[in-house]
Amino acid sequence: MRVIRAGLFPLVSLLFTVPAPGARAADAAAGEALDEVIVTGTLRAGKLGEVPASVTVLDQGTLQDAGQQHLEDVLALVPNANWAGGTSRPRYFQIRGIGELEQYEGAPNPSVGFLIDDIDFSGLGMPATLYDLKQIEVLRGPQGTQYGANALAGLIVVRGNEPAREPGYSLEAGAADYATGMLGFTATGPLALLDSAWRVSIEKYRSDGFMHNAYLDRNDTNGRDELTARLKWHGELGPATALDFTYLHADLDNGYDAWTIDNSRTSLSDKPGKDSQLANGASLKLTSDAGADRLTAIGSYADSKSLNSYDSDWGNPDSWAPYTYDYSYSSQRHRRTGSLELRLASPAGAFEWLAGAYALRLAESGRDVAPGVYVDPYDSTQDLASDDQLELDYHATNLALFGQLDGELAPRWHWSTGLRLEQRRAHYRDDTVAGDGCAAGFCARDRMLGGQASLSRQLGAAASAYVALSRGYKAGGFNLDEVPSNLRRFDPEYLWNIETGVKAALGSRGYADASLFYERRHDQQVRTGVQLTPGDPNTYQFITVNLPQGYAAGLEASLRYELVQGVQLGGSLGLLHTRTAPGRVEDGAGNLVPVPPRENAHAPPYNAALNLTWRGAGGFMARVDFTAMDAFYFDVPTVTDQKSQAYTLTHVKAGYESGKWSIYGWVRNVFDKEYAVRGFYFQNEPPDWPFKTYIQQGDPRQYGVTATLNF
Repeated sequence: MRVIRAGLFPLVSLLFTVPAPGARAADAAAGEALDEVIVTGTLRAGKLGEVPASVTVLDQGTLQDAGQQHLEDVLALVPNANWAGGTSRPRYFQIRGIGELEQYEGAPNPSVGFLIDDIDFSGLGMPATLYDLKQIEVLRGPQGTQYGANALAGLIVVRGNEPAREPGYSLEAGAADYATGMLGFTATGPLALLDSAWRVSIEKYRSDGFMHNAYLDRNDTNGRDELTARLKWHGELGPATALDFTYLHADLDNGYDAWTIDNSRTSLSDKPGKDSQLANGASLKLTSDAGADRLTAIGSYADSKSLNSYDSDWGNPDSWAPYTYDYSYSSQRHRRTGSLELRLASPAGAFEWLAGAYALRLAESGRDVAPGVYVDPYDSTQDLASDDQLELDYHATNLALFGQLDGELAPRWHWSTGLRLEQRRAHYRDDTVAGDGCAAGFCARDRMLGGQASLSRQLGAAASAYVALSRGYKAGGFNLDEVPSNLRRFDPEYLWNIETGVKAALGSRGYADASLFYERRHDQQVRTGVQLTPGDPNTYQFITVNLPQGYAAGLEASLRYELVQGVQLGGSLGLLHTRTAPGRVEDGAGNLVPVPPRENAHAPPYNAALNLTWRGAGGFMARVDFTAMDAFYFDVPTVTDQKSQAYTLTHVKAGYESGKWSIYGWVRNVFDKEYAVRGFYFQNEPPDWPFKTYIQQGDPRQYGVTATLNF
């Protein structure tokens, strides 16, 4: 905190005291080139160097150089961003230490918004494969004006490549160890109808998932089998009106056998699980400048069916003999979301206004099954058996009105302010609840208010500085299963964020930005949990409660710089200090348990990335990436203080590129480092049931080759 405070005042003073230097022609040209990176996740699309917020944009070149298959490959390049395991691909993300680690209880309530081509997949991040993407945007901090209740911590926006009017086709194929292979095809071209263009991309990916099941003598129980297809169409309805359509199909039919008794990559499960998601989504976007103002209308719909199952005892009859210990778990979900957003915005000028309305309807049904048996041959009083099943139904409706004003305060000074009023109604019922569920406390209605205000100054043609204040919110909800009635509901959470930052072109060679922030959480929602019955791992139960407050503070910075011609240096740094206010919460078993004033789960005090890329005049290239993450708490503060270990990963890639074809060799996790992406601390081994830490490991070292052909 002392370091953060020491840096805050000089950065704020820079906003008001740095004179606007005369920019050289080369600097201006460099600034214009860099500013072509457009941030689309804001209400008004703007140049990266001019958006008064902490934003990272991973462009197509970065995704191709640093990534391999999924968003998880490149998220480490984003300051103060993390993701939680517990699934075969990330579904849940954390920004500045805020975000869910899991949410299978039938009441989705995400803290990090997640959009793929305007289709809402918040809490369902598995379809974020990297093939044929244009860019990924990560907006850090509460997005109270533009996205509301689903973006308390921030917003992740994924954009696919747009249709081209010149015909083009490409084929990509790759192979690697661990039975890994991929094949992708892309085609684009014009259509005479409505002066339009289309684009189709399809990718198939398979891998054995890096685990060996010794009991079943199989290598595919944790395997990945992923198909992603995208269709995009862009049409001109007139000289000032455009229509964009996107259809996304994602079929991730993955196994799930990632947990072991000894935290190794050798599983002993007799009933390995699944982690699949079948998603179909579409969006339609209309933009029109036919009148004096710009009209934007965005409609989207998504249908997602998912299954998460696993062997709860992580063993087999031989593992636990002479005891009988056999538990499994299955969670099926079918989620449907539909949204409609309307915006009307004035033309660009010295004073600009924007007004809009938003509606989101979410419906989710599901079935949970948790059978199990435990037999102690020496003590029959310890015998347990269960066959828990639950049919559930949940739906929520969000309605919002929002507006934004922008203007010039003086030459080189710009101000912006926005406000959003949102109402959310939620309803839940299952086969254990009589009636419609409201009498049991399973209905909720929240009205929430958020917004932002910012002041920025141009520091010449190639730099700017800003200070911003924003307020975000997250809706309240209810806990399910067997919880005391006084703990059924929890209240909305509000987050105040103040930050200041600088963005600058570094002559004609690069770009850098840095920001400092402080966030204050009110009625902070935290997860607590307890295993209600020792010997029954399926009774590990999560509960959400409110604590009075919490806070986070930190620094975020990034850099791109051409050291010499053809050699580019890149990097990012996130420093984070989070703290949960002390308090006492119910643990689900009738006990008041103290919550220590400690860091949030999955909130490492630092994460950093450094990369060096060389491209020679003859077409050869090479890149090396280093990513580092500090230790972080795994999970529930009332149960354990178990943490991961800090780690550094190294990835390398080298190849040859030409206009028609390219070939690359690559190695991920060069030094085969072991690192944790999720951890639990509980009792799972009979007959003594010791508390132990169990972890899901990240991917090991992998070698591969990828080739592309353009025609």
